[in-house]
Amino acid sequence: MIFRKMVLGLAFVAVSLAAKAQSNPNFVAFINQKHAWVDSVFNTLSPKEKIGQLFLVRAHTNLGQKYIDSVAAVIQKEQLGGLVVFQGGPVRHANMFNRYQAVAKVPLLMTFDGEWGLGMRMPDSTISYPYQMTLGAIQDESLIYQMGKEVAKDFHRIGMHFNFAPVVDINNNPKNPVINFRSFGDNKYNVVKKAKAYMDGMVDGGIIASLKHFPGHGDTDVDSHHDLPQLKFSKERLDTLEMYPFRQLIKDGAPAVMVAHMNIPSLDPTPNMPSSISKPVVTGLLRDQLGFKGLTVTDAMDMSGVKKFFPNGEADVQAIIAGHDLLEVSENSGRAIGLIEKAIKDGRIKQADLDARVKKVLAAKLWVGLNRKRVISTNYLYDDLNRTSSKQLVQRLADASITLLNSNNRLYSFQPKQKTAIVSIGVTAAQDFEKEMKARLPESDIYYIKGDEKEEALQEIFKNAKGHKQLIVAIHDDRSRPRSEVPFSPEVKEVIAKLAKRKAITCLFTNPYALADLPGVEKSQSILMGYQNDWFMQRAAVRAIFREIKPKGKLPVTINENYKYGTGI
Repeated sequence: MIFRKMVLGLAFVAVSLAAKAQSNPNFVAFINQKHAWVDSVFNTLSPKEKIGQLFLVRAHTNLGQKYIDSVAAVIQKEQLGGLVVFQGGPVRHANMFNRYQAVAKVPLLMTFDGEWGLGMRMPDSTISYPYQMTLGAIQDESLIYQMGKEVAKDFHRIGMHFNFAPVVDINNNPKNPVINFRSFGDNKYNVVKKAKAYMDGMVDGGIIASLKHFPGHGDTDVDSHHDLPQLKFSKERLDTLEMYPFRQLIKDGAPAVMVAHMNIPSLDPTPNMPSSISKPVVTGLLRDQLGFKGLTVTDAMDMSGVKKFFPNGEADVQAIIAGHDLLEVSENSGRAIGLIEKAIKDGRIKQADLDARVKKVLAAKLWVGLNRKRVISTNYLYDDLNRTSSKQLVQRLADASITLLNSNNRLYSFQPKQKTAIVSIGVTAAQDFEKEMKARLPESDIYYIKGDEKEEALQEIFKNAKGHKQLIVAIHDDRSRPRSEVPFSPEVKEVIAKLAKRKAITCLFTNPYALADLPGVEKSQSILMGYQNDWFMQRAAVRAIFREIKPKGKLPVTINENYKYGTGI
């Protein structure tokens, strides 16, 4: 009876959240209107507390209790606007949120980088959806919309409100070290379609979504976490390519935009000026020219791309002067608040402008329901965040993204009862793909190649594989983030090319750009592009081989002359 009541209670919460999401008014219009709750809270704030509402502090639960306590002290002392939530566990996070909300004078806005859901920061205990590059291959955007709705459910359940996603950068540089697989691809129209579906799903689910990284971080070869990238493109090029998704999605009601740390002389000629703290970019371009009236947020202010040339808190002051509503992860929020207060007194910042931004932030808190106190229950939290329906959607997304290249002849002539060799490269033990194939293929042998073997060992594997009637080559990138180059020795790349010529079905569980780093693999009779080395993509490949699904994905990027954007059988 108790269990039944608990289930009914959780169902009631889910229905209530769904009803709330459906009844939410347009976010951008809402935060620019007058609200009694906003005015009542605003009137209780001191000058320092008003400034504090524009700051989001870093929060972890994987760095020990001392760190958690130190953040609580900062929140209580400086009365900051919210958190940027990083690594930890869901139960620990929920307990931390409850504690921090209890010491905050104004309810905290909980923000998170969840490009592929909660699993982006909590991969061992929550669901990871496919990367955006993988989603870029899907031809049915309704699946991505459903993903957005599911991500919103997870945010509500754990007590968060604002997802720094989707990434709308056009990845037109295969060697991009920071965006790459995080992008929907290199076609601006496809990026807009996929981003809109994800954004709409989240917003309809009742959370705030943020486009990033304005005005476009897709064609850089420098990681702004470590240095300041420079974009030397003309304003015309930026306007027609990089900024296209932002312009279109702003028209479609994007709630928020995150601005990147990049030096772009065509937009602001000030030497070494990051776009994130540039008034010509944030106010002149984003606000005035593109007409954006939602929330603007900086990329993390502790990144070298912004603090390198504006140290000791000056970057925080410049971010407010530029026109931002929220500053993410200041190096020292207490110092920054003092410097901004001084800048107001010195006439560098107008008090009326700052007050208007504080009210926008408070209105955003009202929109997500922070006017009502809510304690996050940790009962059955893990189960609630790992719903069967969500896992099923992950597999549906994977099935819809798997992409068939070259020919379907070998794939559709595959015979499960024939003797089959599976050569798995990049791993040393069976993953989901190998386990499922072995269970389904009684007459199969699996050979593993780590990736650094020399010719003698490789020749023995090649000789053994030749003795089978059917050959499957599985290429895994077992690194935490798939890159454009595979970490294989020249000898291993050579044996991949030799295997491909033997009428192989080659499955690539790696970054699609890696195709260009494997000369000869194009000789495979059939190639299944799996985009990433996760269980759901490996299972999708198995299902395609056994003709349980028909591959419908299309390449979201151009790799070379043989494999261009939109390729897929």
